[in-house]
Amino acid sequence: MNNFAQHVVVVTGSGQGIGRAIAMMYAQNGAHVVIAERDAASGEATAQAINEQSLAGGSAFFHPVDVSQPHEIEQLMQMVDERWGRLDVLVNNAGISTWESPYDLTVEAWDYILNTNLRGVFLGSREAAKIMRKNGGGAIINLSSTRAHMSEPHSEAYAASKGGILALTHALAVSFAPDRISVNALSPGWIETGDYASLRTEDHDQHPAGRVGKPDDIARACLFLTRKENDFITGAELVIDGGMTRKMIYLP
Repeated sequence: MNNFAQHVVVVTGSGQGIGRAIAMMYAQNGAHVVIAERDAASGEATAQAINEQSLAGGSAFFHPVDVSQPHEIEQLMQMVDERWGRLDVLVNNAGISTWESPYDLTVEAWDYILNTNLRGVFLGSREAAKIMRKNGGGAIINLSSTRAHMSEPHSEAYAASKGGILALTHALAVSFAPDRISVNALSPGWIETGDYASLRTEDHDQHPAGRVGKPDDIARACLFLTRKENDFITGAELVIDGGMTRKMIYLP
């Protein structure tokens, strides 16, 4: 349970949901985790929960950041460098969405989603890599989505941002390779972050795996991809959706 002992891990958007689960699991494996979160209340609550449990020697430190703001990303990474002098793992999890007809979607709304979901990933990765390369390398995980491959109506900005993350992932993997920094993407499907017990049987049954996903499913994948012994995996996308995007559906 101490595979990441003394490692420094930054998880953006880790105040709740998938990000919180990722942060908790790294701490359970001994890491010092930076809770990089826009919402102070949820960010502080996650950090407090980790520190009160003293999980396997892991710890948490809350730092407020809005990844749509370049200077806040730079300040985050400067803090990490000054406090620990190293960064082993970055998980770019923070993201937002809106469901609005493309006829009505404003340029301002488009820019905000792309600046948060896509530009934030690029800037976070760039600034993190500057620290990682000083210490022999590291690992970056970018949270994309199955919506990079398939869509419902009115999801243009979100889909574009998540598709861009996949392209950005393999580009960064190649660019950062000389510095021994792996870059991979996770594309979750339906991951229930609310009341799992309230899900219906038909919700579970539509998944070939037989159930709806949980945040810990994504967290375990992060740990797998960022372990040193798995550094041969880079530039890859791992779809974690219970098999849904491989299932052919015909209407009766």
